[in-house]
Amino acid sequence: VSGGPLFPAMRQGYADRGITCRQSYGTADVGMVAYESLAMDGMIVDEGAIVEICTPGTGDPVPDGDIGEVVVTVFTPEFPLIRFATGDMSAVMPGSSPCGRTNMRIVGWRGRADQATKVKGMFVRPEQVAELVSRDDAIERVRVTVGHDGSADTMAVAIETTADDPAKFEGPVREILKLRGDISLCAPGSLPRDGIVIEDTRDLS
Repeated sequence: VSGGPLFPAMRQGYADRGITCRQSYGTADVGMVAYESLAMDGMIVDEGAIVEICTPGTGDPVPDGDIGEVVVTVFTPEFPLIRFATGDMSAVMPGSSPCGRTNMRIVGWRGRADQATKVKGMFVRPEQVAELVSRDDAIERVRVTVGHDGSADTMAVAIETTADDPAKFEGPVREILKLRGDISLCAPGSLPRDGIVIEDTRDLS
């Protein structure tokens, strides 16, 4: 099956009816990207596709195992695509499939990469966060968390860096994100590697 995530309850529902169910992952632009084998241990990348997992909005590959955006290259003569950002999130799995296929595996769909959100009437986008990182060699990673304090939107900016003065980053944050943020500094490697650049914690229900 394809066209959407195969949730465990849905797969079990098919199994309860005696139906063997495997999933594939693809997009309308690219076609087939990856598929499950009978081993059901991750999704094997199709031999016709080159897959990278990147930080959303940057095109920069993340370490294997970290969640990021699926970026695909295919050399189909009729419709080649070079580093096409799918907007979907996934991660590389270590090793090869127990079924014997040796190509790269991904964990399957892990959400959407479009994390743009409106804060105090202004959009904050992953591309802006990526610019904040690229502007300063002292910054390794940034995570923006949007909240609400009961009367107004809030924005916290966590910065992975060896620097020890948050004031150093106030100007760049205000210039690039177009908003003031509550800046906190943390040690390199301490932010979650879950592919989230902008986390919206507001209850919008």
